[in-house]
Formats: sequence, C-alpha cells, structure tokens
Amino acid sequence: MAIIGIDLGTTNSLACIYTENGPKLIPNAYGSFLTPSVVAIENDEILVGMPAKQMLIEHPENAVSLFKRRMGSGDIAKIGNKEFYPEELSSFVISSLVQDAERYLKEKVDEVVISVPAYFYDEQRYATKKAGMLAGVKCERIINEPSAAALASYYENNKEEAVLIFDFGGGTLDVSIVDCIGNAVSVVSIAGDNMLGGSDFDKIIANSVLKENYIDLNKVSSTSIEKLILASEICKKNLSDNETSEIYLDYGDLKIQSTYTRKRLAEESREVLTKIKLVIERALKDSFMNINDIDRIIMVGGSSKMPLIQSYIQYLFKKTPLVADNCDETVALGVGLFCGIKERKPGVKQYILSDVCPFSLCTGTHNQTNPSRPYSTVMIPRNSILPCSIEKDFYTVNDNQTNVKVSVVQGENPYEDQNNFLDELNIKVPKNKAGKEKMLTRFTYDINGILIVEVEVVSTKEKTVKIISQNLSDEEIEKAVIELEKYKIDHRKQSVNVELIDRLEKLVSENIEEYREYYLSLLKYFDETLESQNVYRITKARNKINEILNKEDMNNNNIDVDDFLNNLEDEKDDEETNDEWEIFDKWIS
Repeated sequence: MAIIGIDLGTTNSLACIYTENGPKLIPNAYGSFLTPSVVAIENDEILVGMPAKQMLIEHPENAVSLFKRRMGSGDIAKIGNKEFYPEELSSFVISSLVQDAERYLKEKVDEVVISVPAYFYDEQRYATKKAGMLAGVKCERIINEPSAAALASYYENNKEEAVLIFDFGGGTLDVSIVDCIGNAVSVVSIAGDNMLGGSDFDKIIANSVLKENYIDLNKVSSTSIEKLILASEICKKNLSDNETSEIYLDYGDLKIQSTYTRKRLAEESREVLTKIKLVIERALKDSFMNINDIDRIIMVGGSSKMPLIQSYIQYLFKKTPLVADNCDETVALGVGLFCGIKERKPGVKQYILSDVCPFSLCTGTHNQTNPSRPYSTVMIPRNSILPCSIEKDFYTVNDNQTNVKVSVVQGENPYEDQNNFLDELNIKVPKNKAGKEKMLTRFTYDINGILIVEVEVVSTKEKTVKIISQNLSDEEIEKAVIELEKYKIDHRKQSVNVELIDRLEKLVSENIEEYREYYLSLLKYFDETLESQNVYRITKARNKINEILNKEDMNNNNIDVDDFLNNLEDEKDDEETNDEWEIFDKWIS
C-alpha cells in the first residue's frame, strides 16, 4: 500500500511519491507529469486530463475547467446535460492521478495528501478532503501549497534563511513568508487571493482583442468565448519566449486577428499587478518583517513563468527571484516530501513543518449602536502559529440576562454577518446585573482544522465545550483533543517570560527617571505582546529585548525609545518610492 502526494491545481495537477532517493514525480498515461485539471463527457464516459482538454477546445459545452476556484461553494457546473459539484469534478482528477500512480508503482494507493491554497476557507478545505474520499482513497491530511513549496526548497537548498514563497498558479495566488532554521520549516505569515491567477491574463487578452476588433462580448456565444480564451492562453504562453504573439481565430461568430506584445500585456494588466502587490504587502505586514529581512524569493506555480510577473517581483524587491525551470512541479515535490515525513521515512523524518491559521477565528460581540448586528471580535488572529489556544473574558450586556450566544465565525471583516459562519454555542447564565456575569472563552485550533470552543461561566463553574471538526471521525477527534490539551497554556506563567518580566520590573525600580521611562516602555511593549498570545511574536520580542539588555557596551545616553520600538515592530522601509509604478512604467516602455 502506498501513500502519494497530490498537487491539485487549478490548471494542472501532479502526483508525487517519496522514495529512498527523495521525492519522485509520477508520470501520467501520456508520459507527462502535468495532468490538465479538466473534466469532459463523451458518450456518457468521463474524460480527464489531456483528452478532456482537447474536448474543451473542440466542444467546450461538453467540458469544464477552473472548477477548483469554486470548491466548497455549492455551485454546480454543467457538462452537457449533467451537473456536478466542484468536489465531484476534483474527485475525477484525483482518481485519474491515483490510477496513473498504481500503474506506475505497481501497487495499490490507499491514501493521499492533497495540497490546497493557503487562503482556502474551512469549507474549501473540507471539500478538498471530500474530493479525496469520493475518489475512494483516504485523505487524512491536506497541506498548504506554499508550505509544501518551502519544504521542497529547503530540502534541496538546506540553507537557513527567511524565504518568501510566491505561489502563482492558474487560478490562485498565495504569498507565504517562511523561516527555515535547523530541521524546522516554520510558516510565519500567509496572504492570498483565491480569485487571482494566470487565467486572469487570458481574460485580459481576450477582452482586449475583442475591443480591438470592435466585437461586443454580449453578442458572442459562450462556445466562441471558450475558444477565444484558449487562444488567449496560447498567446500568453508564447509571450514567455517571444516579444510578440499572433492571435488568429475564425470560429462561428468570431473572426479575430491581432498581434499582441509583452508591453501591451503589461500596460493592460495594471489592476492585476496592483492586486498582487497588496497580497505581498499583507504577508509582510503580518510577519512583522520588511523587504530587507527576506533572504530569498522563490517563485512557484505555472504562472510564475511569465516574464511580466518575474520582472514585477524583481522590481518590488530589488532582488532577483528564484524561478526554477520546473516551478510548476515544486509544490508536488513538497507534498511528496511531506508524505515521507508522515510515514517517518529515513532522510526526512527529522523535518518539522509548522503552519499558521490563514483566517482569523472570531466570535460575535455586542454592538451598542446596532444590537441586531454584532461586531466580530478576534479570538485567534490570522497567521497564529498552529496549534494554538487563546482565552479571553466576556461579560453579559443586559440586566437579568439568562442566555448568551457565542458564535464562531471565520474572516477579517468587522461585523459578524460579514464573515464565514462556522457554528454557535448557547450558554445559560444566572440572572444578574449587566456586566456582572463573566465567561471565560477559549478557542483552541490545530493544523488539521479541528477547533475546540470552551466557555466557562465563572460564577457557576459550568463549562460548555463544542468541537468543530469538519466531519472527522470520533477517533480522530478524540486523538486531536488529547493532543491539543498541551497548548492551553498561560504565556504569562511560562518561566522564560516570567524571568524577563521580573528583570524589566527590577530595572524600572532601580533606575533614575530617564532610564526608568526607557525600561518601562520595554515592559509595556512585552506586556502587549504577551496579550496577543501569539507564540511567534512573543518569542521574537523576548529574544530581541534580551539581546538589547545583554549588550555590555550599551550606551544609555544615546537611547532613542521611539526608534527602538519601531525596530521591534519591524516597520517597512520609509525609503520606498511613493510612486509604485514609476520604475515599472520605465520597464514596460
């Protein structure tokens, strides 16, 4: 029985297995590592991969692609007269990859590990697991695509560094910042856009040539549009190797001829490039790093091959990104490595891969101005290292209140109803004056997506616990709950943190006013960091403060508190140009 890794991509999918010689990609029946993520029907037979892509070109009404973008949405795709959910379509792709693997390995595949965009919501992650189950294989674990890419890069390079993974596929963009130290690959922050990818450039080209040829999109059949999108994709790929590319299409109600250039694509892609920049900025901000802290930029995903994208990333970071010839295989190799780690195989069993929470987990709290629309209060902030456990105090808001609704939502928006609803708990409380009944509320979250919500009414000591588990088995839940107990810690009581607080308090009390204010500012800063309950931030702040305090040649007369605190927060460079397009506009001209 074998376990294989699957990179379930928007445009192409790959399979990989870990061997004694390292990860090895598995070829499909056509000898290629890339299997197009396309499903078609011909004479009631399901086609996947190359024959399905050919059907998409010849009879687009009988084929479908880009369904990964709609995973977990409940949307239905039509192929001919049949209807499918995105996870059903994905299961056909997984089945095809498993069959190819069994033929190649000459053994049964009973388990898969599947990669997903880091920015997938819980529903999308569960839908991916469900796709594996529908394909008839066990899928206990999914892994974030940029985490897999970081693992593959570190395995090959074996260099300790801070890496930015720019994962730009056909339909999604993920940007992750990863620390590679010792045997640990630790994701520090992630940001992404599940509706941004290389296929957006296909649409830009298609719309542009329609406009150039004075053709109204609303007057063109859907079949003809599919033909034009495919021609635009070919044009985009040709521009990776050439300065110009010709588009010629004579099909049905479409007659198009155009010469497209790299410069033209760049000029018409301003909106997409702006979205890319915003995702990168968010990842940097959440990591408490700036551009200069990044040692290396690794570009993965098929769309990273575009010269336009490579030049833009180089412009933003002022350094050359690493783009491997096989950058569309990096994620699959990383998933294959993770399979080896999961099986405790020699050569990789020592590796530790930590991940972060892609979205904030929140609960609804009272909105005095509009009580019918609760605020969304963050319990576990996005990019918290997993597993993690955070506790906060909440109070009743009305006199004689007997019931409290504790909602669980996922997302970054300010109001509860704007975020993704997961579940809720109804808590009974004794009648009392407003604000007199306190509830200790704890969220504990693990890397497999198991969320434990605990609410204890302090006055009665009654505790309510709910496990939100993405339909895992009772055995899996029980095992995870036992494991998560160790993460329910109070960071203020940890010896290393207590020691630093005592040291700072002593320095405050022993020094004259000028130095006292300085040490007090450090103490306040560390207090605020402890309040975040973010392990990475706490460790980073503690190490930084200890480093400063331990400097024997520290000159107190030259202390600039504001500058020091700015350095702790790792503010972005002030020298960054205000006109983000100035240099890039020169490049395209």
